[in-house]
Amino acid sequence: MPIDAYTLLMLVAMIALVYFMMIRPENKRKKEAEAMRNSLKKGDQITTIGGIVGKIVMVGEETIVIETSDDRVRMELKKWSISSNDSNPPAGKKGKKAEEEKPAIEEGSDSESK
Repeated sequence: MPIDAYTLLMLVAMIALVYFMMIRPENKRKKEAEAMRNSLKKGDQITTIGGIVGKIVMVGEETIVIETSDDRVRMELKKWSISSNDSNPPAGKKGKKAEEEKPAIEEGSDSESK
């Protein structure tokens, strides 16, 4: 194989590696975050990028209004500032295992108190 063909082949392989290891996963995360932000609805519990936790009381085209405490403090935020929707946990991460463990813990504490 001539040196030029080998160099070209290695360059193409490096570009493909960078694409599949860095660019593609980042685009996938961006699409998931955008889908989450577009699916926000009234009553959802959210966390902002800055760490503010609140409940959505109104959803607009580009903004949302949240209540942050029992004092009914309301804040208007841009949708891009939402980092997570705590009302809908991802099914694969916490979903079923956390729910299955809760009854076992509660049953154990009931038997101890009797």
